[in-house]
Amino acid sequence: MAARSGATSEKPGGRRLDRATIIAAGLELAETTGSASLSIRELGAKLGADPTAVYRHFRSKEDLMGALLDELTVRSLAAVTAPPEDWQERLRQLASATLSELSRYPAIGQEAIVLTTHGPGELDAIEFMLDAFSRAGLTGEDLVQHYALMATHILSSAAGVARARTERGTTAPSGPSPWFEGPLLVDPIKHPHIAQISPQLLELEDHELFALGVEWVIRSAERTARPA
Repeated sequence: MAARSGATSEKPGGRRLDRATIIAAGLELAETTGSASLSIRELGAKLGADPTAVYRHFRSKEDLMGALLDELTVRSLAAVTAPPEDWQERLRQLASATLSELSRYPAIGQEAIVLTTHGPGELDAIEFMLDAFSRAGLTGEDLVQHYALMATHILSSAAGVARARTERGTTAPSGPSPWFEGPLLVDPIKHPHIAQISPQLLELEDHELFALGVEWVIRSAERTARPA
């Protein structure tokens, strides 16, 4: 059984651990290592505590990862500055901030597509997007579908970018990367379309496609809400 959110436990030397301290250390570790996973052993070493101390505050590693991911969602929401009535820009800012945060902490970011945190950040993000699409004029099934499409695009695409960063190594930049790695060597008889537009395909970047997907969902919401 995990400790209550406000509970603390002793570290060697008399200092005390709590959830906030563990989350802060976990984020710092995830940012500096750039690895594909977060090690509880390394986290314990960073905290100056036995790794088992982490499990006094989190039921499992998945519980810890969920808390870390929820904190990134909280930060992403805090980065939005556009007023509520400018719902399009608010969605763009949330998407951009989410991509930035998940790319900055790739070991956590790549979990975004498989983890449901049930935390305050996730709930606030859901409410945020539902409010934005409601302001667009969507209701009922249209509202739910556009929310789900936007959330899926943001999380899956940002998680993919984060995962790609871990595969490129710890020194890889967090900026845009090519969608295709290396040249597209194809038989123009068998794959004529690829051969014809391969230069354009090689110009595609992950961040550009991410932003394009966000715009398409926004445009769809505008068209759907527009009276016939």
